[in-house]
Amino acid sequence: MRVMAVIVAILGLASLVFGILFVTQAASAEQEVADTIVPVTLDTLDATYDAVKAKADAIRAAEEPQIQAGQAMPSAMYNYLSGQRTSLALARTNVGTAGFVRTTGIINIFLGLGVILAGLALLRKDST
Repeated sequence: MRVMAVIVAILGLASLVFGILFVTQAASAEQEVADTIVPVTLDTLDATYDAVKAKADAIRAAEEPQIQAGQAMPSAMYNYLSGQRTSLALARTNVGTAGFVRTTGIINIFLGLGVILAGLALLRKDST
């Protein structure tokens, strides 16, 4: 029983360490995204994406019939907004992934602490 308690405590410690790593990695990932999308900030990312998406959709609706008919090529603005929309969408996805990793890290920290306490409780129970 003593070996089982030690194994449980070690697993809890591993979960705690991974939780701390996840939280720190999420913070650095968000900072990397923030540095990449300057002058857009993380606070205005969703609003900027929505504005670019609306502009790109409007231009696409106006140009698409001629493009499909082979009478015109996409305009420079259409290409620019398409690229910007894609980049902002990827940034939003990365911010969401970083938030998920942070949440997972916090959960791992709490679970790790709980499992460590459970292992210590098993160890005390075994020693009495």
